[in-house]
Amino acid sequence: MGTSVTLRPLRPEDRDIESAFVRGLSPETRNDRLLGGGRAITREYIESLVSVDYSRDMALAATAMLDGETLIGVARYVLDRSNQSAEFAIVVADSWQGRGIGKRLLAKLIDIARRRGLKRLYGDILATNRPMLAFVRKLGFKLERQEDATLTRASLDLA
Repeated sequence: MGTSVTLRPLRPEDRDIESAFVRGLSPETRNDRLLGGGRAITREYIESLVSVDYSRDMALAATAMLDGETLIGVARYVLDRSNQSAEFAIVVADSWQGRGIGKRLLAKLIDIARRRGLKRLYGDILATNRPMLAFVRKLGFKLERQEDATLTRASLDLA
């Protein structure tokens, strides 16, 4: 029997499970998620991840009850200046990848963005992150090379 997974908004009181989640990511997953950046995992960084202005943005948590509630994935979007498009990001814990968690998270994020009237979701993905590029392509995202050859832009028209 499988473990039940819950999708819900990420909350400020999730800072401890968010911190454990980010610290538990493999160097490769962290590199892919942070686009190669070696960002320090500080208290302020974790606080910025769990402090979401839900009037504009969205952050969904996938959790499982293991030894207490455990964060296993996060998908988010941040509205851009146009207020009609948003940049998305998604990350799933290494041991949970390939189990459909990312698909559930991103499908829910897309649904919320559509219901809020957004026109487009987009995100930059490392060109070397082939699994992520294949994943978003399967969900209908169009892929475009960027001026920076290390990045590929994935975009999905929501209209």
